[in-house]
Amino acid sequence: MRPIAIAAGGTGGHLFPAEALAAELSARGERIVLFTDARSAAFDSPAFANAERFVLKGEGIAGRSPLRAAKGAALLASGMLTARRLLKRLDAAAVVGFGGYPAIPPALAALSLGKRRPALILHEQNAVLGRANRALATRAELLALAYEETARVPEGARTRWVGNPVRPALAALAGGGYPPADGPLRLLVTGGSLGARVFADLVPAAIAALPEAIRARLLIAQQCRVEDLERVRAAYSETGIPVELSPFFPDIAGRLAGAHLVIARAGASTVAEIACAGRPSLLVPLPSAIDNHQVANARALEAAGAALVLPQATTNPARLTQLLAEWLGSPERLAEAARHAASLARPQAARELADLVLAHAARTQALQESR
Repeated sequence: MRPIAIAAGGTGGHLFPAEALAAELSARGERIVLFTDARSAAFDSPAFANAERFVLKGEGIAGRSPLRAAKGAALLASGMLTARRLLKRLDAAAVVGFGGYPAIPPALAALSLGKRRPALILHEQNAVLGRANRALATRAELLALAYEETARVPEGARTRWVGNPVRPALAALAGGGYPPADGPLRLLVTGGSLGARVFADLVPAAIAALPEAIRARLLIAQQCRVEDLERVRAAYSETGIPVELSPFFPDIAGRLAGAHLVIARAGASTVAEIACAGRPSLLVPLPSAIDNHQVANARALEAAGAALVLPQATTNPARLTQLLAEWLGSPERLAEAARHAASLARPQAARELADLVLAHAARTQALQESR
């Protein structure tokens, strides 16, 4: 069986959609190969449990000094040569790249293989096309998009809107409804795979200033960096509010299912998961995100009435207290925003992307065999 090679690494924003696709393809009996980078070589996912894994050399180039950029380019070239040897040996049917520098070596290797090259399919998770995908888009068989109106797609790229694949447990949340907000209020605060220090600074202080009628009903689960855990725990201890703190919540699907309101960054996977769960949110985009893509992701939810975007530079505890009081004090507002969020869900994204990957792989193979 000719395998499907998935090229993804780095942060969860690139890995989680790749994991969702791998789970879908594996369920169909396809053979999966993972090309990744050293940062995620130990990525422990059931979706890749039976997959061959290859760690390639590579490093980012964007925003680096000339010396670091040259080093990164040399590592990418080395990774490409390794990927080329592996793809030839594996006789891969397709390479699916999920953006970021870990996807570049396998994609370039696929393009270099001439008449026997695998189909190249790219997936963009953000509302602004990433630089790696931007460089490769016009040479791929297909660029699959998470957003219909993705910015900076080059002219000539063949595109298809599928949504952002989310892991099966999160896709299963779609259509599950919104919990009644007339009893305990569950607030989920998550800052991505490494947490967000800004929430450690903002949220406990904002919660402490809420009206007693709201604080008495609150149950909080907050993701924190390890180095922030003790000070955040101390801040909450003065409020008397039940709180669970952790550097990472492995059961994020269950957390979202029980939440009445989410405070989060606006990474691609976070936004897609919030939509699948159908939860209202206050989003604080990461200011340092390349091409400001987190702002674009968050604005899509805000435009639908599902979220409110809070610029980090202008958000302080007093402002957050005001907004939390307005949202948590209005069950009708929460339920309406939840409906709008659910309307954006694309739980079938992994299935649609898998269909496209297999179709292009079969078409490419048929063309090769006809020559």
